[in-house]
Amino acid sequence: MHNIIRLSIFLSFLLFLSCQSQNSSEKAPSKAGSEVPKKEAEKEDKKIIVFFGNSLTAAYGLDPSEGFVALTQKKIDSLGLPYKAINSGLSGETTAGGDNRVDWILDQYDIDVFVLELGGNDGLRGINPDDSYKNLQSIIKKVQAKRNTTKIVLAGMMAPPNMGPEFTTKFRENYARLAKENNLALIPFLLESVAGIRELNLADGIHPTASGHKILTETIWKTLGPVINAK
Repeated sequence: MHNIIRLSIFLSFLLFLSCQSQNSSEKAPSKAGSEVPKKEAEKEDKKIIVFFGNSLTAAYGLDPSEGFVALTQKKIDSLGLPYKAINSGLSGETTAGGDNRVDWILDQYDIDVFVLELGGNDGLRGINPDDSYKNLQSIIKKVQAKRNTTKIVLAGMMAPPNMGPEFTTKFRENYARLAKENNLALIPFLLESVAGIRELNLADGIHPTASGHKILTETIWKTLGPVINAK
């Protein structure tokens, strides 16, 4: 039974990424994603958390207020913590695309916490895990070079099973390796307890519903909460 459940989760994840890739040209936000303007963020005199990712971060198919970035902001506000969450999600983004885009984001904000959520589309497209690793490492190094006090949280992902056990194992282990080598906080699997569960996905059976994003928020907070409370 456990293996059947895991297979269902993996297959749902594959479908999610496929739809994500197919719709990226239709629904992708601008280069800047849906970020709050720099001056507006600065006026609030708060520390900056940038969520840098793909359509999961962008809350594909939902009002942005229902996505995990906005929900994380609500949690932060309820706790009276001095942080502003910036949504830099771009549908269809790969690690290579993120590596090209990150310089622009780093020029926009003095980032205190950088949540890196990329790699899912690499897994779908069969991109060599070694290349994905190099791209993620490059993003991490750019963030660290721009501001060495920035804390980085890495969101782990999984590749679809049709890529074979060697590929999927290496892909999954990239995240733990990167977290260890760079001393990063790690979210083991962002879609934990959401992928493959019908009632937590939209009518297409692929994208997380508002309820699904609430669970993603709690998954993220288990790692992010200690990071921002420690700063």
